[in-house]
Amino acid sequence: PSRHRGQSRAAGRRRGVPAAAGRAAGGGGGCGCGADMALSLGEGGGGSRLRRQLESGGFAAGEYVKQLSQQSDGDRDLQEHRQRIQALSEETAQSLKRNVYQNYRQFIETAREISYLESEMYQLSHILTEQKGIMEAVTQALLLQADRDDPALGARRAAAAADPFLPLSAKEAAASEEGRQRTLTTLLEKVEGCRDLLPESPGKYLVYNGDLVEYDADHMAQIQRVHAFLMNDCLLVATALPNRRGAYRYDALYPLDGLAVVNVKDNPPMKDMFKLLMFPESRIFQAENAKIKKEWLEVLEETKRNRALSEKRRLEQEALPRPAPTPPESTNPFDEEEDEEEEDEPSAEEEVVDLSLEWIQELPEDLDVCIAQRDFEGAVDLLDKLNEYLADKPVSQPVKELRAKVDERVRQLTDVLVFELSPDRSLRGGPRATRRAVSQLIRLGQSTKACELFLKNRAAAVHTAIRQLRIEGATLLYIHKLCHVFFTSLLETAREFETDFAGNNGCYSAFVVWARSSMRMFVDAFSKQVFDSKESLSTAAECVKVAKEHCKQLSEIGLDLTFIIHALLVKDIKGALQSYKDIIIEATKHRNSEEMWRRMNLMTPEALGKLREEMRSCGVGNFDQYTGDDCWVNLSYTVVAFTKQTMAFLEEALKLYFPELHMVLLESLVEIILVAVQHVDYSLRCEQDPEKKAFIRQNASFLYETVLPVVEKRFEEGVGKPAKQLQDLRNASRLMRVNPESTTSVV
Repeated sequence: PSRHRGQSRAAGRRRGVPAAAGRAAGGGGGCGCGADMALSLGEGGGGSRLRRQLESGGFAAGEYVKQLSQQSDGDRDLQEHRQRIQALSEETAQSLKRNVYQNYRQFIETAREISYLESEMYQLSHILTEQKGIMEAVTQALLLQADRDDPALGARRAAAAADPFLPLSAKEAAASEEGRQRTLTTLLEKVEGCRDLLPESPGKYLVYNGDLVEYDADHMAQIQRVHAFLMNDCLLVATALPNRRGAYRYDALYPLDGLAVVNVKDNPPMKDMFKLLMFPESRIFQAENAKIKKEWLEVLEETKRNRALSEKRRLEQEALPRPAPTPPESTNPFDEEEDEEEEDEPSAEEEVVDLSLEWIQELPEDLDVCIAQRDFEGAVDLLDKLNEYLADKPVSQPVKELRAKVDERVRQLTDVLVFELSPDRSLRGGPRATRRAVSQLIRLGQSTKACELFLKNRAAAVHTAIRQLRIEGATLLYIHKLCHVFFTSLLETAREFETDFAGNNGCYSAFVVWARSSMRMFVDAFSKQVFDSKESLSTAAECVKVAKEHCKQLSEIGLDLTFIIHALLVKDIKGALQSYKDIIIEATKHRNSEEMWRRMNLMTPEALGKLREEMRSCGVGNFDQYTGDDCWVNLSYTVVAFTKQTMAFLEEALKLYFPELHMVLLESLVEIILVAVQHVDYSLRCEQDPEKKAFIRQNASFLYETVLPVVEKRFEEGVGKPAKQLQDLRNASRLMRVNPESTTSVV
């Protein structure tokens, strides 16, 4: 039987069935559920059966493991089963992740839709409120027309409309008006800081007041307790003083003309709230209970409505022409002749400004809408239309009041445009992104402010672009990128400035000052990378050359900043020249200290040809006369090395040259040459060997007759004028050639 079971297990493995299943088939024993469980682990659908078995409601993990351990044939079956369960677990985890991600995306989309619906509901609420106001205004206009038809009825209705809770008696109305003003004065005495901000006027009185709690509009967190005073033309908000009961401190004052009231839907625990909208801010207040909240909403709407009606009625009355006063009858008979003459002449009456036009009445609200919708061009067009209409009109009291309302909107519009140009906004889009706000500020007569903000915005953009540049390992590569970013931004800014401020010549001086400050920022980044990192003189010369070439691009628009970059770089370039001069002098002195005055043996013709090429590139054309047989050179290694190093220094220094560096470069050359001249002079006076002395004299001849003229010629070509100091140095060397045995030093 054991052999039979082994054969069954082997056959089961060949067919792809685990050993446990083979054992169950070969043994013929065990319970049926154990055999089914073992068969479920096989391939070809075994994973799905295993999943259904694990997901079944009556699954017992302990019993399952017990049966599996009993029917498994060794560790291999358990490892295979474990791998299958692990694969099933990973598949389940991936499925859960996909479901969670899909649900999360649906949650985000749902939240976005809820936000859209909330904004649309708010707009609908605002539109319904406006429609309600329009309907009430139409009703009042019809009543006003009826009052004109029946003056007596109109007088009674006007007395009742002034305050619906007052009696119609004129004496009682006057007494009540005086009482309300006295109450307002008493209450405002408890508010610190509002006496100067709230001027006393005969028509101002208190309508409603009460305690409220202010909440943050974004996080719905409680901020403070306030007391609100609603008057017939404004709303005063005051904060409670902590140590004085019944005393308050002034916080804000809002005219009713620019105030909107919005009901906030109850969302426990946030309830009994309403929102006040005052462009560009909003505040949320909570009443003590639902009844007080309802009273606040009703009395605010009613007060705003009465205010609008009284203002409209006042404007209509002022727009009506006033009859001229009737002069008293005169007994002078000559007055009749004067009256007849005056009748022939037209009477010069004051022109009445008609402000009852529909577009003028709606102008403040239209400006608010344009500002809210960011229609800056439309707002400025409305202002231009009003200014054109009032250009030749006299300045009457209604015009002054209209101007005051419009000026408040102009300040709001200016603040929004200023914010659009602030560096806190996104700096993407280049200079053209600011054109819209700049053009509207110029149309508003704010060209100076527009120029200042435009240049500040561009300065922040240039600074950000420079900071975002990656500092590469190669200095020259970084300088190429830095110059490209900076000078391209400067060129684009200059062109956009010409476009925006074409008619404002006074702003160009501000642009030049800005360009100078921007160039200083560029030079700081340039010097930090080139000069502070102690780069070689050749690298520094190449970097300065790149900066100069980019700076010449600005000449396309008539802007030359080359002198500015020279003035800002002169200190660093002087330091670099003096530092490299010191290095050459130290190297020359070190070679002089080891000088043996021997000829150079270059060993190979290739090395000799390379030296000839180097000397030809340095400007020494007659170097062949100093070469000997084979690979010998009839010059000292010290003199040859000095020649190459000096000419390389001169070439790199001429790349950095501008007039401010003339004396620095010349003095550096003289100091370098003097080190070699002094050494040759000293060696001639001290050497006793005739052969070495002749060899030293040959090196001195190469220095004085070949190297110094080449230096002098190259300096004159690079600078544009001869150097007297170099000529004097070469002429002084003739003393030594005339009397080489003299012990007197040339220098």
